[in-house]
Amino acid sequence: MTSRILGIDPGLRQTGFGIIEKSGEKLSYIASGTIKTTSGKGAEIEDLPTRLKIILDSLFEVIDTYAPQQAAVEKVFVNVNPQSTLLLGQARGAAISAAVLRKLPVAEYTALQVKQSVVGNGHAAKEQVQEMVKRLLKLPANPSPDSADALACAICHAHGGQGLGRLATAGFRVRGGRLI
Repeated sequence: MTSRILGIDPGLRQTGFGIIEKSGEKLSYIASGTIKTTSGKGAEIEDLPTRLKIILDSLFEVIDTYAPQQAAVEKVFVNVNPQSTLLLGQARGAAISAAVLRKLPVAEYTALQVKQSVVGNGHAAKEQVQEMVKRLLKLPANPSPDSADALACAICHAHGGQGLGRLATAGFRVRGGRLI
């Protein structure tokens, strides 16, 4: 059975998206990119509702163009700055809304789960995620950081949230993400 998965790395300035296809155990790259909430001259748009609309409309276009059957979204982690966390949560809400309004089931994964699944290390650096996404999807070059995170989220979902991270803990008992 073939399944097309949309991965989303939400952000208020830049939202990454990635589309992969899973056929049996094989993963194939379909598309990826970054949705930027900037004006025509590269300046950031300060109006929050306008930025959220850009994210929503752009994800509608991605979904309508590539017809994924499922979506996987990275969960928000708590930043040092609560205001930043709230703003990121709103961008994430717009991304989830786009998927739900297009009738896609949505799965959510923490950054730790995504990195553990794709790299085998929940505390991997962005560069490691980019390199593993490139290798797993047989890409000619590393995708941008936001696209790589979105593709990694889709890969994590394709692997049932386990992936390579499952290999790292094979034969060990895990509780709460820690080996015991």
